[in-house]
Amino acid sequence: MATKLYTLIPYVLVLYFQTFFLGFVGATNCRGCTPLDTYSFEKVIGKFKATLVKFDVAYPYGDKHDEFGKVAEATRGVNDLLVAEVNVKDYGDKDNSDLAEKYEVKAKDFPVLKLFSKGQDAPLAYTGEFKLDDIIAFVKTNTGVYIGLPGCIEEFDTIAQDFIKSRDKEHREKLMKQARSMIEKGLDTQKSQEMANIYLKLMEKILEKGDEFVKAEIQRVENIRKTKISVDKKETLQKRLNILQSFIHDEL
Repeated sequence: MATKLYTLIPYVLVLYFQTFFLGFVGATNCRGCTPLDTYSFEKVIGKFKATLVKFDVAYPYGDKHDEFGKVAEATRGVNDLLVAEVNVKDYGDKDNSDLAEKYEVKAKDFPVLKLFSKGQDAPLAYTGEFKLDDIIAFVKTNTGVYIGLPGCIEEFDTIAQDFIKSRDKEHREKLMKQARSMIEKGLDTQKSQEMANIYLKLMEKILEKGDEFVKAEIQRVENIRKTKISVDKKETLQKRLNILQSFIHDEL
């Protein structure tokens, strides 16, 4: 019996250490995220129109860290935006704790997102849900940086924003005519053609039912996405939601 016990000890120890260090596996800067520290912070963020920074523990991991990685991936082609991380240590030399203190970030709140914009004295704190679409909408709204979500087309996003901000029916009809003309001329892919038609149909509905149609339609589509539908159907509905976001305009 004792012999068997001694034989099992090495395996038990291996299992213990695997479990103990499990939280640190993959606990690194997310792919596409730029690590910043006390020395590089000011030098780097000053080169971009906007910088989204995640203040977090020294070795971040978990759902929120993964979601932030999705933000970096979704915006990898956006040259005006830097997605970065500041990993703060509360032990040893307490690396980057001075940055956390400077920007009023508390360890108990990690992870914390701050949006730095060129020309602005202080960053904006993100207080929404830690979800890809919500974070990107926050960046777009507060920086003017164009970030094309899946399904969105930049030229049509511009038309959509102009359309929803206008209260002049004739101007809205003119924008619809412009969108229809672009579709008739043809876009670069069939998929883009399909997405462009969604923009046009939404404008027609808004003109018919009023601006409140946008929020009602967002709610309707979100409710459908919560039901048991295929992955492909969910992706299609998400693209519709992304386009609908282009018609959101909050009055200041």
